[in-house]
Amino acid sequence: MSHTFSDIKVMTKRNLLRHRRLPQLLVFSTIQPVMFLLLFTYVFGGAITTGAGKYINYLLPGILVQAVLFGAMQTGIGLMEDVSKGMIDRFRSLPMARSAILAGRTIADMLRNIFVIVLMTAVGYLLGFRIEHGFFNFLIAVGMMLTFGFAFSWVSATIGLAVKNPETAQVAGFIWVFPLAFASSIFVPVATMSKGIRVFAEYNPITYTVNTVRALALGLPVDNNIWFALIWIVAIMAIFVPLGINKYRKIT
Repeated sequence: MSHTFSDIKVMTKRNLLRHRRLPQLLVFSTIQPVMFLLLFTYVFGGAITTGAGKYINYLLPGILVQAVLFGAMQTGIGLMEDVSKGMIDRFRSLPMARSAILAGRTIADMLRNIFVIVLMTAVGYLLGFRIEHGFFNFLIAVGMMLTFGFAFSWVSATIGLAVKNPETAQVAGFIWVFPLAFASSIFVPVATMSKGIRVFAEYNPITYTVNTVRALALGLPVDNNIWFALIWIVAIMAIFVPLGINKYRKIT
């Protein structure tokens, strides 16, 4: 077990070092959520009524969850790049735990999301966002977002290992992410949506997570959102961790 944890640590470090040696990967992964935040704040913000005061206070928690979700999609792309370049075969020749490859990648992407959350929160503060319910509760919200992103990294890993090349992994990953993200409470209250979409959005795992983060940040009642969000996270991991491991075993 100690050797397995050591191997996971090495693979996590390896994936994190890629961002230092290829900083454009980190730069472009942060530009997109910043653009979403600026566009929705200054272009759509004046036309959207949320009942939560300034629109930036409503929007930023949702954008943070979206940034973590989109960041999780890089897991599948990165794994498929390693497969296509023969890196997985090289790792197989080493005396290391095979589980370290998947675990190291998902943990590294989760740690990268910490940087994205800090950066986005700083940008939000410049635009007028304020934490209304104490810094400790916001840290709980950050933990919820990281756990949420970690769960979806396994979804991305499963999809990435199921396709044939990195380009397909990128397209296949974002096809199902966009409907989930936009049919949720990230940008607008679910109550404003049409009936069919509203039902889908209300039970969307992203909605439960966003509502939890927003409540913790703004001092609103959390209600049952946190429990439903945790149930979704556990369910997603219970399904996709075994699926991802199975896909990995088949390609190796």
